[in-house]
Amino acid sequence: MTDWISVKELAQAQGITNRAIRKAINENRLIARKVNASTGNKYEVFVPSLKPDVQNLIKFEKREAGVKSRNSLREQGGAGSNSFLKQIDIEKNGSEVCEKEVYPPHAKEIALARYDLVKLWEEYKQSSCKKTQAGQEFIDLYNNAQIYLNLYKFLGNVAIGTIYRWSRAIKGKDSWKALIPDYKYGESEWDVTIAREEELVFMNLLLSPNKTNIGKATRLTKFILNKKGMESPTSERNFRRYAENYKKKNYDKWVLARDGQKALRDRVEPYIVRDASLLNVGDVLIADGHRLSFLVINPFTGKPVRATLVGYLDWKSFGLCGFEIMLEENIQCIASALRNSIINLGKMPLISYQDNGKAFRAKFFTADFRECGINGLFANLGVVPVFANPYNARAKLIERFFREFQDSFERLLPSFVGSSINDKPAYMLRNEPMHKEIHKEQLARSLKGNGQNVKAGCACPTIEEAVELVNKWIEFHNSQPCPHVKGKTIGEVLNEGRGEGVDVQKLDDLMLAQEIKTIHRNGIRFLNADYYNEELYGFREKVIIKYSLFDLSKVRIYTLQGKFLCEADRVMPVHPMANYLGDAKDVEELKFKIKQQKRLEKQTIKEVKQFLLGENIKLVEWQNPQELIQIKAETKLLISKKVDLKESQEIKDNKSRPMFEHKYQRYEWHLENGLDTEDDRLWFENYQQSSEFRQIYGGV
Repeated sequence: MTDWISVKELAQAQGITNRAIRKAINENRLIARKVNASTGNKYEVFVPSLKPDVQNLIKFEKREAGVKSRNSLREQGGAGSNSFLKQIDIEKNGSEVCEKEVYPPHAKEIALARYDLVKLWEEYKQSSCKKTQAGQEFIDLYNNAQIYLNLYKFLGNVAIGTIYRWSRAIKGKDSWKALIPDYKYGESEWDVTIAREEELVFMNLLLSPNKTNIGKATRLTKFILNKKGMESPTSERNFRRYAENYKKKNYDKWVLARDGQKALRDRVEPYIVRDASLLNVGDVLIADGHRLSFLVINPFTGKPVRATLVGYLDWKSFGLCGFEIMLEENIQCIASALRNSIINLGKMPLISYQDNGKAFRAKFFTADFRECGINGLFANLGVVPVFANPYNARAKLIERFFREFQDSFERLLPSFVGSSINDKPAYMLRNEPMHKEIHKEQLARSLKGNGQNVKAGCACPTIEEAVELVNKWIEFHNSQPCPHVKGKTIGEVLNEGRGEGVDVQKLDDLMLAQEIKTIHRNGIRFLNADYYNEELYGFREKVIIKYSLFDLSKVRIYTLQGKFLCEADRVMPVHPMANYLGDAKDVEELKFKIKQQKRLEKQTIKEVKQFLLGENIKLVEWQNPQELIQIKAETKLLISKKVDLKESQEIKDNKSRPMFEHKYQRYEWHLENGLDTEDDRLWFENYQQSSEFRQIYGGV
């Protein structure tokens, strides 16, 4: 259909005179233009400016003319049938093709109602001599809802020209099919097109990750084309129609260009439906961490913080088997949540489907040191770890659980602060004095006069209290219908699938983590702390350590061959000035460590002396034993003649007195061997007055 139509064609379509059309043009009720013809100037009317029903009439007239100009298989006058689906059945017993027209039910009802109205109109005209006047009277009575009220409610007002057209359509064949409306159900009346230059600029602005809106893109397009000296005849409304039609027909390209590949996967691509009914309770546990949307008290600082909950969800029942709340998501938190889940489930799960984060990927869970027989935690437990793809939340069922957890539990707590900036409660926003005052009064009443946490702006529970509250909410969650088993609650499905129980002690042994470490002078360095046992003294080799995240006060140490060496305790640092600023415990700890050092040193000295003084050193063959004996005898005789008794005594003392590296070593040597000279007594008295003596021996 062209955008312009002549006055004559429009008058024929509406069933009125040419003069009426020209009068409407002169009164500016129609948008028209003058064109030069062979007979002079003529008016043409702009079709898109007409009412929709008039545009339908124009399309009908043009289609009817086209149908009459060609051989058609359908009945003559069936102009409305071109807009409906056609079902072609080919019979196997012949070469005939039977074309069967399929009409929407509503279109059939409209056609039958029109047919009845035309027949009633014709009968009314036949009862009068003045048929034209009678036909107009019938239409006036009908449009005023004075006759045939049911038809009027269904069809509405009908113009005299319309009923004449309907009468012509069924004349000669008496079939209601000719009156089927020419509608395009669910589609726009026409495809909007814009100029090629407009399309290039307009779509370049729209299909951009900067997400320019349609209105701004329209105005920018017109401005850019105007700057280039090009016209932009399309209206802003048609620009919008064009963009909306493009979005409907090319939604995948629209989303990818403006929102990215992840949005394409989440909003356009088909998703995979997984059948949870094929699983049993405990087959698959889904794990993930969730940053709580309410505040708890930090046990180390006493300040309100948002802690992290790590939970394991059973896929079959949609029930939470176990969880743990800690300040951060780490391997200790995950291991504790897994332990609680196994104990509550009463059996080992087959698969652990979990997040792809750093903590879940830690070698504590997945390590496989085959050269020394060390496996990760999952391998020890016989659980197969499966990791979700990064940034693919739709694959993890537990994300939906956390959403329900937030909406039905976290939002009910007084310390709720929201999961994001846009989710903050009103009392946390700026310029909200009323909500802040109401919130403060509610907290004061709930705390019964205890203002400890009111100053912080929230009634924050401790981590232990938060765990109790979550357990209470789990009772409510388990009472809800199970999404995977109809007719049963989550708790019923979970209880039916529980195991017979597990040995907690054996479970703890299986959950011991293993690592290879090297022994240093202070033992084993692990988790920024030293672990020491006297059995490690003198070793400098690699060993295997086994530890439990639930008790990091000690580790078990094995050789690479698996032989148990010892159990090393965590070494705690001592007070830097224990004798002056520390308490009795600090002083005793310092004394113990000093004595331990001396004891180990004496042990090494004793073993080395025994080795050096042993009879395992043989004389070199070229030495003559008799000559050596003679030289020794002469040397002794010479010494006895040239020195007196005092000098010989001093020489003896110097030879028997060892070299001291530290002062406290000389002090303890004097305690065992006595004071030989006046210098020794003077040094001994001065040392007892020194700060080193008071620090080591406490002034005793």
